[in-house]
Amino acid sequence: MAPNTAHPALWPAPHASGAVDATVHVPGSKSVTNRALVLAALASEPGWLRRPLRSRDTLLMVGALRAMGVEIEETVSSSSSVAGGPDGAGEAWRVLPTGLRGPATVDVGNAGTVMRFLPPVAALADGPIRFDGDPRSYERPLHGVIDALRALGARIDDDGRGALPLTVHGSGALEGGPVSIDASSSSQFVSALLLSGPRFNQGVEVRHTGSTLPSMPHIRMTVDMLRAVGAQVDTPESGGEPNVWRVTPGALLGRDLTIEPDLSNAQPFLAAALVTGGKVLIPDWPARTTQPGDRLREIFTEMGGSCELTEYGLEFTGSGAIHGIDVELGDVGELTPGIAAVAALADSPSTLRGVAHLRLHETDRLAALTKEINELGGDVTETADGLHIRPRKLHGGIFHTYEDHRMATAGAIIGLAVEGVQIENVATTAKTLPDFPELWAGMLGN
Repeated sequence: MAPNTAHPALWPAPHASGAVDATVHVPGSKSVTNRALVLAALASEPGWLRRPLRSRDTLLMVGALRAMGVEIEETVSSSSSVAGGPDGAGEAWRVLPTGLRGPATVDVGNAGTVMRFLPPVAALADGPIRFDGDPRSYERPLHGVIDALRALGARIDDDGRGALPLTVHGSGALEGGPVSIDASSSSQFVSALLLSGPRFNQGVEVRHTGSTLPSMPHIRMTVDMLRAVGAQVDTPESGGEPNVWRVTPGALLGRDLTIEPDLSNAQPFLAAALVTGGKVLIPDWPARTTQPGDRLREIFTEMGGSCELTEYGLEFTGSGAIHGIDVELGDVGELTPGIAAVAALADSPSTLRGVAHLRLHETDRLAALTKEINELGGDVTETADGLHIRPRKLHGGIFHTYEDHRMATAGAIIGLAVEGVQIENVATTAKTLPDFPELWAGMLGN
């Protein structure tokens, strides 16, 4: 596995001289922002997104929808409800669903939500929509979406790859109905079909046939957001069949939605409190959410911290000790890199389970974490479905990121406790967390 060499710039990860004590405004959720954009584009009336995340992945989604004929107007609001705070907090995006049409070419970058959520939307467009992206995007699985759309009546040219690049020949409508897919490699296959399902003539019934289904909170997020715009969704949790989701055809409402902070992107800052024995406040942490990052409260508490959810947000405090953990992360796999980084600094071994699907993410995250932590003197071994981490005294060195934002933030966490860590291509954090180096320096008072 060769590290990225296209961006040789190295960022010296700041070393913490003492306990952190900071308030960190975390920008909006990528997962919520991109789902909200898709639902607004498919709605029967205009909608608003307030405090949207402005990052590479969300701007790719905006660009893709605009290419397909959707009008998205960006404004800066002076309203106290949306002004100030994190990047994008003063912004509002007005989405005008003006009809989907081709021909168009969509750049997905390396954004899983864009490459998986938009082919079903393209099937509803009038004309061909070509999808292309970064070289790594060609290696990420799309067969679940491609095969399902064909079964539902779409015409797709992918030269038999089951991956990008591909062209969806939109006919203005899609019949829809029942379809079976194996979403073991990505829950986004299910979400992709559910999001567009209300616009299919027969709606959609998605039956997952695989033995495992990672990242269930992301499917629950999709269902909650569909219901919030008027869709009727039957789920296993609401008394339906196991592994079956049904969406009834119907019009979607335009909404005025304020985007929650991205709780997964709060991870490195909470980890900083744990690693340094300090305290970090994340404002506006929601009391109820479907975001996977909410599980950090439980996981990092077990690893040695304590937290309190107040009217201001989440206050997390480190105890000065970091304990190993044996934890199942199948539903919250995106948290694995940050947890692995903390575990490498713990006082006892850790086992991270249920995340074999991470081998198919922005990079093979299990191989990458093993290689990079071990090259700093660590002792990490891959298992069939995760990592086993035995803490050892670490030393400085280059921490490669493989164009993966969560690898970059994992390296920064280690750098707090280990002098001389240099992060290759820290700019890759712009995928979901704009201005990470500035936020990190601000937390440390630099």
